[in-house]
Amino acid sequence: MNTFKVYKLGNVPYPKALEIQSKLLDMRTNGEIGDTLLLLEHPPTFTIGRRGNMGNLLAAKNYLSKAGIHFEVISRGGDITYHGPGQLVGYPIMDLNGMGRDVHKYLRNLEETIILSLADFGIRGRRIKGVTGVWMKWHKIASIGVGVKRWVTYHGFALNVNTDLSYFDMIVPCGIENVKMTSIQRWLGKKEYIDMPEAEDSIIKAFSQIFNINNTNTTTLYNNTSDEGTDFDLLLNIEKRLLDESVLTD
Repeated sequence: MNTFKVYKLGNVPYPKALEIQSKLLDMRTNGEIGDTLLLLEHPPTFTIGRRGNMGNLLAAKNYLSKAGIHFEVISRGGDITYHGPGQLVGYPIMDLNGMGRDVHKYLRNLEETIILSLADFGIRGRRIKGVTGVWMKWHKIASIGVGVKRWVTYHGFALNVNTDLSYFDMIVPCGIENVKMTSIQRWLGKKEYIDMPEAEDSIIKAFSQIFNINNTNTTTLYNNTSDEGTDFDLLLNIEKRLLDESVLTD
């Protein structure tokens, strides 16, 4: 049985995350690695899908630059969204050839993963017909936008855990007019932050259940007590053995 690997990466600049995905996507397509899930956060970033409407960016690009907000047009589906600290982002690198090449079912499984994870926090998530993502009543708590290349997935989902929701005021989130965004912290009315490792572990458990994965190996590639952070260049060769085992914490 192939082990499904999960890597917790911490806070990763968006362009570096794209580079990591591209490397692992090629390796998965070539059969060099098995299915993989990357869990991480990003510095403040707006991304828009290949068919997105630039009119849904409400802030001027020069303002974004001055405010330290990265902006990028990317190859996933969907419109514009925000990524930032306190938001749990998941990038599954998975071969859909063994799943019937059914992208629609894959999207519904990602939604179900998040709904199941939210239940761990006493929150009842739901779908809205015809709109991808996960909602709390009429507030959106998670966005999904995927890419598929030769039936291998990349990009993925973003779950608002402790996210600063004010950033969403600068966009029309996912191109949906008048949408209200929320987070686990906001929905529960908590002043203190939700524990991110707890959210990560909940997602891993739910993901394994929904995708019927029985053998999961999780590696943490960041250390919050270290000033050095993650060696991302080393991560790009992660499946060819890490040379410095000291960067790992489990």
